[in-house]
Amino acid sequence: MPKEEKTRGQAWLSGVEEDRESGMRELHALFKQKARRVTAAVGTTQIAILLLFIALWEAAGRQRWIDPLLFSYPTKIINQLWSSMADGTIWPHIGMTVSETIIGFLLGTLVGTGIAALLWWFPFLSRVLDPYLVVLNSLPKVALGPLFIVTLGPGFTSIVAVTLSVTVIITTINIYNRFREIEAGYIKVVRLFGASRAQLFRLVILPASFPVIISALKVNVGLAWIGVIVGEFLVAKLGLGYLMIYGFQVFNFTLVLSTLIVIAVVATIMYQLVAILERKLTSGWRER
Repeated sequence: MPKEEKTRGQAWLSGVEEDRESGMRELHALFKQKARRVTAAVGTTQIAILLLFIALWEAAGRQRWIDPLLFSYPTKIINQLWSSMADGTIWPHIGMTVSETIIGFLLGTLVGTGIAALLWWFPFLSRVLDPYLVVLNSLPKVALGPLFIVTLGPGFTSIVAVTLSVTVIITTINIYNRFREIEAGYIKVVRLFGASRAQLFRLVILPASFPVIISALKVNVGLAWIGVIVGEFLVAKLGLGYLMIYGFQVFNFTLVLSTLIVIAVVATIMYQLVAILERKLTSGWRER
């Protein structure tokens, strides 16, 4: 092929590749623009629904379409929250509940993952404990609360124990099931290279289960809050759960609803922090 024709052919191919790349960039830009529009529309709709609900609730309370003693209304709840924040009475309750939740959340995840690892490591132990795990998982955790109170005494320790009873079993079952579902081909390949059981767990089982483990963090946020509030219902003299029980006892349902809103806000913040951590850890895992 003459040199000039070869040069023209290369130039033509180069032009085609540039056009293709340019087209792909335009498509990608259009896709990102559409995704941003959809995200904005979803956020706007969510805010509109929330504002409409608040407006209807306010009107229903003020016009007495609903009983304001039982259901209160937003401005009354905001006044309650503002006064309790201004005089500082609510902050110790928030601090106690959040600390109990964080400790129960972390311990539940770590202990559950550790037990799952033991069950995988010792198959005989997993067969022995399997029916007990099923029974413990099906038990209503509130029923265990009085046992913890009698054994550990009323206070911080028994509330954390109630939280662990909610988080540990479900974490153990989920992560252990993931350990068992690892593709057999990966395990055979590593064993063919002479890997020990410890190396098999470190190189195959644990990395393959990493997304499930960090996803368990998000599940345990909600479970930890359930355990803490239940524990505070039973025994606490300080905390958001105690505030709710106190509000019911004195028929101050505005206090009850304002406490519920605080729980929802703090739990949402905690959940979002865990979600951010999950995205960072998952992106790092994918890169590796």
